[in-house]
Amino acid sequence: MSDVSPDEAAPEGEGPAEEAPTIGLTDKMVRKIEAALDDGNLRKVEKRLARLHSADVADLLERLNKDDRETVVDIIRPQLQVDAEILTHLDEDVREQIFERLEPAEIAGAMVGLDSDDALDLIEDLDDEDREEILASMPAAERLQVEQGLTFPEDSAGRLMQREFVAVPMFWTVGKSIDYLRTAEDLPDDFYALFAVDPSYKPVGTAVLSRVLRSKRSVKIDTLISEDIHPVPATMDQEEVAFLFRQYGLVSAPVVDEAGRLIGVITVDDVVNVIDEEAEEDLLKLGGVSEDDIYRDVIDTTRSRMMWLGVNLVTAILASAVIALFESTIEAIVALAVLMPIVASMGGNAGTQSLTVAVRALAMKELTTSNAGRVVGKEVLVGALNGLLFALVAGGATWLWSGNVELSAVIGAAMIVNLVVAGFSGAIIPLALEKLGIDPAVASGVVLTTVTDVIGFFAFLGLAALVLL
Repeated sequence: MSDVSPDEAAPEGEGPAEEAPTIGLTDKMVRKIEAALDDGNLRKVEKRLARLHSADVADLLERLNKDDRETVVDIIRPQLQVDAEILTHLDEDVREQIFERLEPAEIAGAMVGLDSDDALDLIEDLDDEDREEILASMPAAERLQVEQGLTFPEDSAGRLMQREFVAVPMFWTVGKSIDYLRTAEDLPDDFYALFAVDPSYKPVGTAVLSRVLRSKRSVKIDTLISEDIHPVPATMDQEEVAFLFRQYGLVSAPVVDEAGRLIGVITVDDVVNVIDEEAEEDLLKLGGVSEDDIYRDVIDTTRSRMMWLGVNLVTAILASAVIALFESTIEAIVALAVLMPIVASMGGNAGTQSLTVAVRALAMKELTTSNAGRVVGKEVLVGALNGLLFALVAGGATWLWSGNVELSAVIGAAMIVNLVVAGFSGAIIPLALEKLGIDPAVASGVVLTTVTDVIGFFAFLGLAALVLL
C-alpha cells in the first residue's frame, strides 16, 4: 500500500496525482519537498516531482541546497532522458553543477531528445574537454548538428537557430505539401509555418499553417505565401535578431548562410530568452557585475566582483585628490565637510537617471546619431531645471541651519552646476563609449561617478574658496 495518498502527493488545493502537472512552484511546495528529503522519504519526493512542470522542477533544483539538489538529480535521472527540458530551464551555474553529477552518456542521451538549438545551448559554455566527452557519446547525426552550430560566433543567429524546420518548393500544391507533412519522418515536433523555397533553396516566402489548412488541395503554395519575410544571416548578433522580431512583430524568421540558402529558423520563444538575457546582462553590468553569480560559491563571486571594485577605488582616490586641493578651505570652514556629500550625491543620482535612460535607448536603438543632439540637449535642460529647484531647497536648508547666506548661495550654485553636468554626462558618456567600441553598460557607471564626484567637489569647494575666503 502506498505511503502517500493522492491528495498528499499533490500540493494542497490541487487534484490527485494522475491529473495534469501543476504550473507554478510555491514556497509551500518547496518546504514540503525539503521536509520529505530531510525525512528520507524519496518516494514522496518522486511523486511530488512528477506533478511539476519541467520549468518548475528546474526552479526547485535552483532553490535547494547542494546536498538536496544532488538527491533530486538522482531521483530524476531516468526522467531526464525523456524530459530534458528541465536542463534547458536551469541557471547556467546550477546546470554545470548538475552535469558534474551526471555521466557524459546521460547528458548526451538527454540532448538527443531536444531541438537542435536547445541541445547546443546546453553544452556551448562547457569546457572543451567536457564538451568533447558529451559529443562523443551522441549519435552521429545529432553530434554533427551540434558541431556545426558551434562553428558560428557566440551569441549569433547561427547559435540561436533551430535546424528543424519545414521547407517546400514554391510550386507545390497544398495537397502535395500536406501529404509530405504526413509522411516525412524528419520534421520538427512543433511548427507553425512552411517556408517556400526556390530551386536554389533560398526562402521566398512563408505560408502559415492556418492558411494552408483552410485552402483546397489544388491551390499552389506560392499563392498563399507572405513575401514580407526577413531572412537573418547566420552571423547576425542575437541582439540584432531580437530587434528585428520586436520591430516587425515576427513569430519566426528564416536563417540563411552566406549564399542566402535556408539553414534554420528562429522562433519567438528563442527571442524572448534573448531579450531577457540581454536585459539582465545590461542591468548587471550597470551595477559593475559581469554576470549573474547568485549560485556561485563565495570565492568565485568575490573574484568576479573584485576588478570593478578596484576601478571604483581608483576613481574614489581621484575624487579625494580634488578634496585635498581645498584642504585649507575645509579647515577654515568646517561646515563645508558636512555639505560636500549632498552636492556629489545629487549629481550622482541625477546622472544615473540620465545614464539609465540613455543606455536603455541605445539598446533599443531609440538613441542614434540622428537624434543624439536633441536627447542630450533635453537631459541638460532637465538637469538645469532640477538644479534650480534643488538649489533653492538645499540653499534654504543651509541658510536655516548655518545662518550664512553666502554659504547657501555657494551650495545652490554648485548644485546647479553639478546637475547640469550630470545630465549632460549621463547622456553623452554612453554615446561616446559606443563610438569607441566599448559596451556602454559596462563602463558608463564608473566614468559617470568619477565625473559627478570630481565636478561636484570642485564646483562646491572652488566656489567656497572664491566667495567665503
